[in-house]
Amino acid sequence: MSPAKRLVLVLAVLTAALIVIAASALFVGSAAISPRAVLNALAGRAAPESVERVVTLSIRLPRIVVAALAGGALAVAGVAFQALTRNPLAEPSVLGVTSGAAFGVVIGQSVGLGWTFLEAAGLTAFAFAGALLAAGLVYLIAAIGRELSIQTLLLAGVIVGIFFSAAITVIISFLDLNRLGGVIHWLLGNLAPIPPRALGVFALCAGAGFWLVARHARELNLMALGEETALLLGVGAARLKLAIFVGAALLTASVVAFAGPIGFVGLIVPHALRMLLGSDNRLLVPASLVGGGIFLLLADTLARNVVAPAELSVGVITALCGAPFFVYLLRTRYRPNL
Repeated sequence: MSPAKRLVLVLAVLTAALIVIAASALFVGSAAISPRAVLNALAGRAAPESVERVVTLSIRLPRIVVAALAGGALAVAGVAFQALTRNPLAEPSVLGVTSGAAFGVVIGQSVGLGWTFLEAAGLTAFAFAGALLAAGLVYLIAAIGRELSIQTLLLAGVIVGIFFSAAITVIISFLDLNRLGGVIHWLLGNLAPIPPRALGVFALCAGAGFWLVARHARELNLMALGEETALLLGVGAARLKLAIFVGAALLTASVVAFAGPIGFVGLIVPHALRMLLGSDNRLLVPASLVGGGIFLLLADTLARNVVAPAELSVGVITALCGAPFFVYLLRTRYRPNL
């Protein structure tokens, strides 16, 4: 089967699974609403101010959209970082990029940026600047000659992540109590519904980041052969690195700005899809966009219901899944020679 046909088949299956899971998520939650009431709300037959309409259309449906966008963006960012560094354990949270983006968002929040269109764009810009700064620092610390070893990359990511986490702690120490609770809730990683205009900013930024990564998927395949070989095949390594770093940082920043720092999606989803598709980034990048949405939507649905009527942060669920998975990969497949 040709790569194009495989891609169409895989995307069709994943998209069908995403639709089924998203539809199912509409019917479950802490609010006791019958399936018929949910369908009436979707069809516009519920009263404008009814509980069924508010919960279905103003809470659950926007949250499902945010989960699908955030999961896809994080998974594609993970693929991009792994391909660019030729390191299978690279992922935004592991590399400290998520912490850098969170640092930028906390600065933006501390100066009063909110959810209007312009403020949401400004918040994303702060997150993007922090993500780029963190990615650049990790690369400068870890780069030894032309190689990025697993050991140095992981250690550099840990160092940069700790630094930005400490910087975040310093900033929130000066916030008033009224604002502090919201920032801490956001830092745990939450997929709360966001206003339509802010959601539009989120989708535009994530779409731009995905476009940057997807259009260079073939070149990323060639980079796996080494920079010298890729150069002989017509790939400009410096230009490619810049484009992928910008794209992956924009994907990460958009998620952190609107959903908080959520880890390990970019590690779990790409590895799971590689088992099915192999390492061809032309297949892996678009498949990860849908697969990441499926994973994070499942995680968020679990977070909303496992301790209902209370709610867990989705970042907690992904960390509980991702930490053991990371240890498994480190000890079995990619164990560095320390």
